Amino acid sequence: MNKKLKPLLSALLLAAGAPALAGTVTVITSFPKELTQAYKSAFEQAHPDIKLEILNKNTVSGIAYVRETEAGKRPEVFWASAPDAFEVLAQAKLLEKAGDIANPDVPDKIGNFPINDPGGMFMGQALAGYGIMYNTRLIKAKKLAAPASWTDLLKPEWYGNVGITSPSRSGTMHLTVETILQGEGWDQGWNTLLRMAGNSAAVTDRSFGVPDGVNNGQFGAGPVIDFFGLSSKYSKFPVEFVYPEETAIVPANIALIAGAKNTEEGKKFIAYTLSKEGQELLLRPEISRLPVLPYKNLSNVPQGYPDPDEIAKRSKVQFDVDLSQSRYYIVQSLFDQTITFRFADLQQATKAIHDAQAKLGAQPGAKAGELLAEARKLAWTPLLDVKQAQSPELLAIFKGNKKDADISQKLSRLQGDWNSQAKANYEKAQALAKEAASL
Repeated sequence: MNKKLKPLLSALLLAAGAPALAGTVTVITSFPKELTQAYKSAFEQAHPDIKLEILNKNTVSGIAYVRETEAGKRPEVFWASAPDAFEVLAQAKLLEKAGDIANPDVPDKIGNFPINDPGGMFMGQALAGYGIMYNTRLIKAKKLAAPASWTDLLKPEWYGNVGITSPSRSGTMHLTVETILQGEGWDQGWNTLLRMAGNSAAVTDRSFGVPDGVNNGQFGAGPVIDFFGLSSKYSKFPVEFVYPEETAIVPANIALIAGAKNTEEGKKFIAYTLSKEGQELLLRPEISRLPVLPYKNLSNVPQGYPDPDEIAKRSKVQFDVDLSQSRYYIVQSLFDQTITFRFADLQQATKAIHDAQAKLGAQPGAKAGELLAEARKLAWTPLLDVKQAQSPELLAIFKGNKKDADISQKLSRLQGDWNSQAKANYEKAQALAKEAASL
């Protein structure tokens, strides 16, 4: 707005009995419209002088948007489920402390995990767990047992009945992937991810695609952040949600972006989301998130609602956000080159292995057994072991400036090699499984 016109407009608004606008707060977030619209309406009612603008992007795109926007023109608030994404922004000095606006009733930790960043750069606004959402009607019709663990989705009968998305398209999927990798270890974790992907019907474009597909019966089940499953369940869709033992309860965070235009107004929005009123919005059926405020401080907790403290106590995963942040782009790239971009090849290899197992039974002959074991190894073993994934040389490439020609060339060459190797592995795995079946 023209600086000369702004005071005149404010005067006209005051004369008309309307409050003067203090400014616009732009919030960049990956959250669904049901949540963001509820906060927009409630916040603007509580602060009629401030307009809230929602800029919806997946977490990875949101980070890129903040990185690429010059100081003075950036959004005020970053709001997402993935704590490692906030670590990435903080390391790039793209966040600033919001000051003393934290709610004193919020506990310090959930399990062993700090709810607020110890450095004060971001705060927990909700809690999030990761698990399996499934369609009760579809699994009954197909005579599938209700899944309770990640390994349930790897069984041959689940082939073609799972939906997933990619961690490069979804911050919540990135957290799910990391939860599995940290809970099961690098090699076994990738084995689980590759087999789950091999059993999948599709890799969706956004994290919303998985719960939408489970809701409408396109998928029988899929890995999702808890609020997708809970909001559908409490909105009367024929779905259930379960937390496996390998889950993590971590904060969904909110932070003030450095170099924004209306910083003071941005602080007011953050403070509102942490207030009792802002926390109670999370418990609406269409939102169904876990608040950071203890239930004793809230008046509208549904009967039987998940208790984050209980889930954290029984979880086998002590989530390491520093480890997740350090390999953030490596995990995304490895997933995309070996799963997202080679999805059809992985599907075909997985089906050939399932078919061979079904034909050969529990005691295949020695030769067939060897061929099938080699097929499984080729299809379901990560291209990198944990030492290679943590090598300083590899970390330097992925942390380097992508605009640097040398870094860009190395990255392209590396990703091309992974893609080619995955294709070759899946094709060989399929051929070996078919050969085993023929014996």
